Amino acid sequence: MPAPFRVKLSIIIPAYNEEKLIASTLSSIQKALTPAIRLGYDPELIVVDNNSDDRTAELAARFGARVVFEPIHQISRVRNAGAGAANGDWLIFIDADCWPEAPLINDVLDSIRDQSVMGGGSVLKMEDVPFLMNLMIGLWNGLSRLFRWAAGSFIFCRADAFRDIGGFSLEYFVAEEIDFSVRAKGWARERGKRFTILHRHPLMTSGRKFHLYSRSERFRTLWELLRRPRRFMRDRRLCYLWYDGRR
Repeated sequence: MPAPFRVKLSIIIPAYNEEKLIASTLSSIQKALTPAIRLGYDPELIVVDNNSDDRTAELAARFGARVVFEPIHQISRVRNAGAGAANGDWLIFIDADCWPEAPLINDVLDSIRDQSVMGGGSVLKMEDVPFLMNLMIGLWNGLSRLFRWAAGSFIFCRADAFRDIGGFSLEYFVAEEIDFSVRAKGWARERGKRFTILHRHPLMTSGRKFHLYSRSERFRTLWELLRRPRRFMRDRRLCYLWYDGRR
């Protein structure tokens, strides 16, 4: 179905030392957007370079993305920087180690055409991980759909709603997407709209943390999260699995 009017989409990709994956991610996004362009949607690609010391920015520009620079390592700040530079009516945040396909983007377009939807996320699938990790992804997907919590790796939102709720909170270094989802649901509820989790076509995301970090590192991180969750989410030193730049 054609776009109801000339809808501009801003696809925002946070990236820190992602030269290994940024090309495949952008290629996947561009391919997935092809049907949307045919239908009259107008996408822009924005890569937010989070002070990388590799070729992330160079490769992103080579793929036609507009590169925005954010020096401070905090995922909320990086996503907000991308949103601040965006010109779109809708914002789509996709992590740099994810590979969306056209059916998922088409589901987003269906949500955009459905004027009762103000935003949402997607369930996930993970490449090259063992059975136990897939069970954990399944558990997350169940919680995501039950509570309508969007995974940070894929979030879409009306740009005006994003601005109204203040974007991603700078109080958090992890779990900022859950805080965002809660506030987005409140915004939607007050206006008779919905924040939805797409589930027909899961987003493929990288399982690299499983391979890059030892079992003891993963266990220690989980223990710290369970032991003192409020401090963990607000202390970048405790969140090193997300911030140490290991690639």
